[in-house]
Formats: sequence, structure tokens, C-alpha cells
Amino acid sequence: MADVYGFFERDPFGNILFIKRVLLGVLGLVTYGRLNLTNRLHVEGTEHLKGLPHSGVLFLSNHQTYFMDVVALFHVFISVKWGFRNTIDFPIYLLAPRVRMYYVAASETMKGGLIPRILAQGGAIQVERSWRAKGQDVKRDVDRSAGSKIDQAIKFGWVVSFPQGTTNPYAPIRKGTAHLIKQSNPIVVPVVINGFRRAFDKKGLLLKKRGTPLSVRFKAPIRFDPELSVEEIVEQIEGFIEQEKPEGKRWWVEKRKEG
Repeated sequence: MADVYGFFERDPFGNILFIKRVLLGVLGLVTYGRLNLTNRLHVEGTEHLKGLPHSGVLFLSNHQTYFMDVVALFHVFISVKWGFRNTIDFPIYLLAPRVRMYYVAASETMKGGLIPRILAQGGAIQVERSWRAKGQDVKRDVDRSAGSKIDQAIKFGWVVSFPQGTTNPYAPIRKGTAHLIKQSNPIVVPVVINGFRRAFDKKGLLLKKRGTPLSVRFKAPIRFDPELSVEEIVEQIEGFIEQEKPEGKRWWVEKRKEG
């Protein structure tokens, strides 16, 4: 149970860690019921998290809702900090959350109301997407500050990124993730999640279906060969988070059904 800080210690973005700890504890209490009472979260692979350093780790996951995906991952990270394995059944862990946790999010998503703004304080690294805005495909200049901000967060703690940049299943992996890996050379932990799209609305704030099995599965940490090309890294990430388009199946029909 590490994570011992000075009372007024700040992270690289100027956030006071004590305040973030309190905020994460409150958010954890508010969301716990939806993840483990109204629905049931099944966790696998946390043995891969036990020996990880406190910084320099990048979690790459598929994406199903704007917020509840990362909330579930934060619950697991904090539970693991307390020594629990493959479970969030003991919410006592919320008394002292891990705070060196961040997630990459589109800035427009985090400005969409009071709750997203509060969630942003829980560790959002806000970036401007160059390919999509307000639900529409766009083309605009790449956010040059994004890589620097994410690199800072990785050097300070654990970072969750959704390399598809969208909640649509089987969407292509964005090349920016591969560039980040080549730049920062983090330990990469692939994550596969499921059930969140059925249980919650697209934002992950409203309950859509009760009693839905939710799952979070961590795979073994890896280091990418620095000699790999961006394209090769993209292809490997696609496989690690199990987002290859199913061959011979009308996957786009399933995509529309899942919403």
C-alpha cells in the first residue's frame, strides 16, 4: 500500500494530490453500486499489476462508454493497491485511493455538463481530437501538446488510454498511440473490457440495463521493441485489445445493434 505523499504535494499538472484523493474516494462511493451491486463486475488478471512500478505504465483498452470504463479501471487499480486480487468486493479500499492515475479523454467530452467536469478532476488528460468533434468527422490540426501531457502523466503514474479514440467496436487504432509508445517507451498493459455498452448509456452516466455482467481482463505487461514501425505497433495493439474485425462476419451489423 504505497502512495504516501506530502499533504500539499502536487502532480505535474498542479493538482493537489490530497484533494484528488478525497474526490476519487467520493466518486468511488457514488459509482460502486452500479458496478458491483446493480451490475456485477468480473475482474481477471490483476496478478499482472502487482509488480508494476508506480510510474511509467500505460494501460491500453477497448472503449465502450465515455466514463464508466475508466471508473471501473480506477476501482480495480485502487483495490489492487490495497492488496485485493481480481475483485472490487471490499470497498474499504476507497478510504485511501491510489492517486497517481490518469486517463486520456477528448476535451469536448469533459466539458459536456457538470458531472463530466467533476470527473475531469479525477485525472483526465484532456486532448483535442483532430478527426472528430461534436459527433462529426472533421479534419483539423493535431493537438501538438497532447503527447507532452500524456508523457508527463506516464512519468508520474499510471495512464489509461483508449487507442481507438471512440466507443465504436473494431474502430481503427489511432497512430498517435504508437508514436507515444515510441516516444515514452512505457510498460504497456493491454486491457479488454465487456458489458459496459449493454449496461450503460453511451456516456456511462445512466443505467440502461440492470443485472448485466461486466468484465475487465488484464493481460501480461509488455515492452514494445523500439525498432518496430508505427504501423507494426498499431497492428499489435489491435490484436492485444482484441479489436480485429471478425473475418467472414457481418460485424458492422453487430456494431449497430450494440449502439
